[in-house]
Amino acid sequence: MNIGQAAKASGLTAKMIRYYESIGLLPSAGRSESGYRQFSAQDLHTLAFIKRSRDLGFSLEEVGKLLQLWQDRQRASADVKALAIEHIAELNRKIAELAGLRDTLQELVAHCQGDHRPDCPILKDLESGNCCHGASVAKERK
Repeated sequence: MNIGQAAKASGLTAKMIRYYESIGLLPSAGRSESGYRQFSAQDLHTLAFIKRSRDLGFSLEEVGKLLQLWQDRQRASADVKALAIEHIAELNRKIAELAGLRDTLQELVAHCQGDHRPDCPILKDLESGNCCHGASVAKERK
């Protein structure tokens, strides 16, 4: 099938497929006599693997490692599990960071009167440029 058909079947864009091919996640596709890329059922299987990995938040580097492990029938499942555990730790770090951002913004919103006056602790905090002191500034305003 051509790249448009492969894109439709895989749920990826043709641009992403070309990109994955250019960085080596996907082997170079065969070409038709007219030079168009031709994708096999195995290519679609690999694209589905890549898409699912990306949907789970794995980086392109991690996807490359997962692909190597997937294609290596002699691999130890412990290697795959270790990679997944590392990814979970990174997800937990990001979740904690996002929770901290949410908490800071909630503090700022709680201290904003939201009335007709121009005073606004949210804008004052943004003006300060200090990414990490919003919650403490909001607490000082109590």
